[in-house]
Formats: sequence, C-alpha cells, structure tokens
Amino acid sequence: MTAPSAEALRLLPTIHSGDRLRFVRKRRSGVAVRTKANQAAPPADAAFPCRHPPTKVGVSELAEALARLNGLHEHLCPRQVLGVRIGLLAARELGFDVPLIDRRIHVVVETDGCFADGVTAATGCAIGHRTLRAIDYGKIAATLVDSGTGRAVRVWPSPDARCLARDYAADAGDRWHAQLTAYQAMPDEALLRWQTGTVAMAPSFSAIHPPPRVACEVCGEEIMGGRELTLDDRVFCRACSDGSYFAAD
Repeated sequence: MTAPSAEALRLLPTIHSGDRLRFVRKRRSGVAVRTKANQAAPPADAAFPCRHPPTKVGVSELAEALARLNGLHEHLCPRQVLGVRIGLLAARELGFDVPLIDRRIHVVVETDGCFADGVTAATGCAIGHRTLRAIDYGKIAATLVDSGTGRAVRVWPSPDARCLARDYAADAGDRWHAQLTAYQAMPDEALLRWQTGTVAMAPSFSAIHPPPRVACEVCGEEIMGGRELTLDDRVFCRACSDGSYFAAD
C-alpha cells in the first residue's frame, strides 16, 4: 500500500479533534488517489461497478460538508467523517448534487449518534424533514433512496478501513487520530463498500401526502404516517400491539 504524498495531504482541509471545525483555505484540486498500478479492486461480492468510478475525494465538497457539522458538534470525529463520506458517495451514485432542499432523496441510517449527523450534513436529509429514518442495527451504514425511481444505494465502511488508516496517516499519534485524518484522504474504493438495490419501507417514507391519521383502539392515541397495525379489522398502535418501551408508574 502506497501512502499519499505530502503534497496531496497538504491539499486537504486542516481538521483536528477539538478545533471546533475551523478550516484552512486550500487550493481546490484533487487529493491522494491510487494509480492504476497499485489500486486494489474491491471484492466482487461487496461492490458494484460505478457509472463514474469515484477514484478521488472532492476537497471542497468534503470540506463544505464537514463544516456544516460545526453547529452540531464541538469537535470532529472519525464517525462523522464516515457519515459524510458515505452520504456523498451514495448521492453521487444516484446522480444527485447534495445537500438537497427538496424531498427527492431519502436516507435510512443503521445506527444513531455522530455518524447519522455526518450523513445529514452531506445529504441535507433529516428526521425533521421526514427524509431520514434510523433503523438501529448497530452498523455504520446508510442507504440513500431516489423517491422518484425507487433506486437505492447502500454504503458501509470497508472491513479493512481501520487497518489501512495508518498507511494514509503515518504520522498520527494514535489510531483515533489516524482514522480521523485518513478517512478524509482515502479513495472511495479503499474506504467504502456499496451495493444497489431497493428498500421496503412504509409508504409514508416517500409519500408527499402521508396516510391519514387513525386512533389506536386500546390507548386511544393518534397514529400518524401509516404506522398502525390492523389485526382482525381492529387498529392498534405498535406499543399496544408489541409492547412499549415505557412503563407507567
């Protein structure tokens, strides 16, 4: 594995833990990429051929997305960077420039926390906009869906990403800082894996006009967005049907 040159790394935004995401203005040009001779092909069962192979990271695109995290976190961490990189790659594969202000794309994240904020910063999708949903599998992964066509792309980190981080940040003092630096510099093919497919979700996830509200026949509370369950022609909320996370005194 050949580490990126000092010149290539110099072109990246200067980002360190605890610096409140201040950025140094750098020349807008490419960053470290693998040459054809030393570029390792992703496993056949883990990735699909890209329409436009993402062989380098756009410096300004990445920096602008990371800067949008400034109001959410006091410092940058590797998972935020992964969220941004995953969001940018998935949007690029679907053919969208992000962040979007409409509801054409939707996102499913598979864990919460700072990773999900990174995906939001990259794509513009958010829970408050009804364009992001968290399904907690405990995985650093996200799926972007084109609500117009139904096409979807799921992206997750390469299993080798942590080990490869040292090759891209040899001067880092520890593994955490190596990952923070390397995840901003690594080519998509080294950092990430991705697949196309479809998403089976409730209709309201992509519907402009969500289903009408109904009332649970047990607790009487209102249910929105088609989340009710119908059993023997009776309507239940999921808490009354499956058991609630909340136990009243």
